[in-house]
Amino acid sequence: MGYVDEVIESVIEKTPAEPEFHQALKEVLESIRPVVEANEELYRREAILERITEPDRQIRFRVPWVDDKGQAHVNRGFRIQFNNAIGPYKGGIRLHPSVNLGIIKFLGFEQIFKNSLTGLPIGGGKGGSDFDPKGKSDREIMAFCQSFMNELYKYIGADTDVPAGDIGTGAREIGYMYGQYKKITGLYEGVLTGKGLSYGGSLARTEATGYGLLYLTNEMLKCNGKDLKGKTVVVSGAGNVATYAIEKAIQLGAKPVTCSDSTGWVYDPDGIDLAALKEIKEVKRARLTEYKNYRPNAEYHDGKGVWTVKCDVALPCATQNELDLEDAKALVANGCFAVAEGANMPTTLEATKYLQENGVLFAPGKAANAGGVATSALEMSQNSERLSWTFEEVDAKLQSIMVNLFHNLDDAARRYGKEGDYVVGANIAGFEKVVNAMLAQGIC
Repeated sequence: MGYVDEVIESVIEKTPAEPEFHQALKEVLESIRPVVEANEELYRREAILERITEPDRQIRFRVPWVDDKGQAHVNRGFRIQFNNAIGPYKGGIRLHPSVNLGIIKFLGFEQIFKNSLTGLPIGGGKGGSDFDPKGKSDREIMAFCQSFMNELYKYIGADTDVPAGDIGTGAREIGYMYGQYKKITGLYEGVLTGKGLSYGGSLARTEATGYGLLYLTNEMLKCNGKDLKGKTVVVSGAGNVATYAIEKAIQLGAKPVTCSDSTGWVYDPDGIDLAALKEIKEVKRARLTEYKNYRPNAEYHDGKGVWTVKCDVALPCATQNELDLEDAKALVANGCFAVAEGANMPTTLEATKYLQENGVLFAPGKAANAGGVATSALEMSQNSERLSWTFEEVDAKLQSIMVNLFHNLDDAARRYGKEGDYVVGANIAGFEKVVNAMLAQGIC
């Protein structure tokens, strides 16, 4: 049994109840096998794989809060500080009922390599809670966020661990958390990213993940002799990532025709009405069932079905494992030639393999959705310098990062004889930088 197989088996044995983490672990370690085999003696001696798959620390805590009726509730809070070999821990805070230790670990593990790929000095971490912000009042959200920060503040800092937003954690939640951190510590520092513009936030942060996804997708297509202009795009999700992926796709001349939320999905053959989508989701905070009120010719369907729509490019931007093998078969049958992940691990391993085997260009999330964390790191830079850059400055830096990121993973794949396999390329490129830093810093 090889070193990679030994570590996978050992980690799964130690963490039997964490399937999402196991999925991420297998996807990364299998794809970096050529690098490990080329350096096996050194990596074994230094226990590189054991160290990179075991978090520096796992923090779990109780979050008590009181609702508007005076009823007390208790949620679980998590923060996984996975690896800081190349910089302070960096990763979002996810607020969703599905959150558990395994999900936070998978996200934190992926974040190590995603952050490395940006070329910026940030390590990997992730956090969150099983709290559901949906249907809660602003006062209830504030009560939860303040209680959450009452414990989290002990473990974070501008040069230690810098959380950001994620599913369920937007500008409102970040604001409440930042206010509580400041009150407890007396420090006005860049400890959270995704902040409001009036207190240290960065222009283009809201748009960054969606925009970055399209910058990388466009570069991938160009390097394979294709063009995004005039192409039909299917998108899942209706949050920040999906909304601004749709916006940038339109700007680049493509036609996005779908979006979705947790109750159903929309197909608009004339192209998604961006203004209507923003009104429904960002202003009204409503469900997509309202979309037909704006576009009567559009179709609304309950449940899942985005991937059945004929398209050229697919952008899964909702959540993990939303695109399975049957979905991949439908995309291939309908002529889809490129899939780029806007969410974290939205494609199952079986679906990814099927897409690649059938010649579909595939950009994994750790590369394709890295625009968000890249711009978070740019926000950290602005906070450190006490400066604010213009939207155009941030957007230009983001585009440059995403274009360079694609070429780095493309080059890594070519170096190991895996040309066109961008999953392997992304994992190798991200892994090599982190491992070089770990080797330089000794056993720690």
